Amino acid sequence: MNSALQLAKRFREVLLDGLWIANTNFKDQLSDVTWKQAVTKVGSLNTIAMLTFHIDYYIAGIIPVFEGGQLTIKDKYSFDLPPIESQEQWDALLNKLWSDSETFAVLLEKMPDSKLDEVFADEKYGTYQRNIDGMIEHAYYHLGQITLIKKLLKAQ
Repeated sequence: MNSALQLAKRFREVLLDGLWIANTNFKDQLSDVTWKQAVTKVGSLNTIAMLTFHIDYYIAGIIPVFEGGQLTIKDKYSFDLPPIESQEQWDALLNKLWSDSETFAVLLEKMPDSKLDEVFADEKYGTYQRNIDGMIEHAYYHLGQITLIKKLLKAQ
C-alpha cells in the first residue's frame, strides 16, 4: 500500500470508521449526541458542537488545496460556529463533517506519493505529508476532548 493510501486509511479511522488507536472515532462518538448536548457548556471547555465545527473547518479548508486551489482558511475563524438551535442544524453540521471527511479521504487516496513531499500551499506550512499528519493528530486530540466532555455531560 502506498503512503497516500495509508494516510487516507488513518484519516478515515479517526473520523469515520476506525477503532484501532482510540477504539472509537468521531462518527461513533457523535452518533448519540443530541443537539442540546452538543451545545451544552461544561465549565470553560469548548462545546462538542464547537469542536465538531472546528475540526470540519480545517478539513473543508484543506480540500481546495488538494484540488489545486488556494488555502483561504484562517485560524481566527476556526471556532466561529453559527448558533445551533435545533436537531436539524446539528445533523446538518454532522453531515457536513462526514461528507467533507469522505471527500478529503478520497482526494488523499488519489494523491501520488510524490506529492507528499511537495510544499503545501506555502513554504511556511511545510509539506503535504506534514499537514496531513497534523490533521490526523489534530483530529485525535479533539476526539479525546469530545469523549471526555460526553462523560462529563453524562455525570451531570
